[in-house]
Amino acid sequence: MDYSITKFLWTLLGLFIVTNWGMLMSSTIRRIGARVSGRIGIPWYQPWVDLTKLYSLKSQVSHGTMFYLGPVFRLMGGVGLFLFLPMIFGSWHWSNYSFSGDLVLILYFQLFGMLGMALGAGEGGHPYSTIGVSRGLAQFTTIEVPMTLAVISIAIQYHTLSISQIVAAQQGGFFTWTVWTNPFATGAAMLSLLGAFGHSPFNLIQAPNEIPIGPPTEYHGVFLGFLRTNNAILHVAEAALFMNLFFGGATNWIELIVKTFLIYFWSVFVGMVFPRFRIEQSVRWFLKIPTLLGILAIVIFL
Repeated sequence: MDYSITKFLWTLLGLFIVTNWGMLMSSTIRRIGARVSGRIGIPWYQPWVDLTKLYSLKSQVSHGTMFYLGPVFRLMGGVGLFLFLPMIFGSWHWSNYSFSGDLVLILYFQLFGMLGMALGAGEGGHPYSTIGVSRGLAQFTTIEVPMTLAVISIAIQYHTLSISQIVAAQQGGFFTWTVWTNPFATGAAMLSLLGAFGHSPFNLIQAPNEIPIGPPTEYHGVFLGFLRTNNAILHVAEAALFMNLFFGGATNWIELIVKTFLIYFWSVFVGMVFPRFRIEQSVRWFLKIPTLLGILAIVIFL
């Protein structure tokens, strides 16, 4: 079989695995949260039921082309991040379309989905959609500051912008992981990850259970299905990115599943403990300790 077709089929299989693992991880986390609150929680298969229902429905509301391109751009951001992210170290089948400068491209894909949703919300029918856009972009911009500083520090440390080479440099054992060799960059990145995953205390943009507006209610049917699918892919892909940069990568799928779950659970644990921040509070928070750690990480390796 032709090389490009074979590569595409293996990548498609990897996307299928990541999507289903993301949905299973989502239902598991929701059950854990329910148990903490003294409830039973949803069945483990609920995300698949919801997704099947959403993709079978058609939206009866029209706000213009850009409004419905927002979820498409959001999904493309998650899928694009996965496509250029090596999942299993040393495996040609699961390296996807990674290349020597893939780290830079992946950072752009993290921003791509957010900007697409901002453009879509700008054409929505709700009078407060622009407030949501400004909230989301303000918080996301400050999240990117410590994250970018951490990535720059890692690039200086390992002298490369290739994720595969960064993972290769951590293959000497547990204490060669970046979390030990560059703890300041790891601290900055893991704190910024709390905002990237969107759990409490940094989830005011959606404000679940309090504000009956936002993407879950503005979008319907297939378009909401796109957003749910993107959440499943994006959470695993972002956790896998942090796994590759700071925790030695993964040499098999079992290791990837365990590490991505623990990385994702870090944000869930914090969300269970701390109450929600206002936008100005979260902006100030990200520009203090996480940014300071990112600056220190760069200074140390200069």
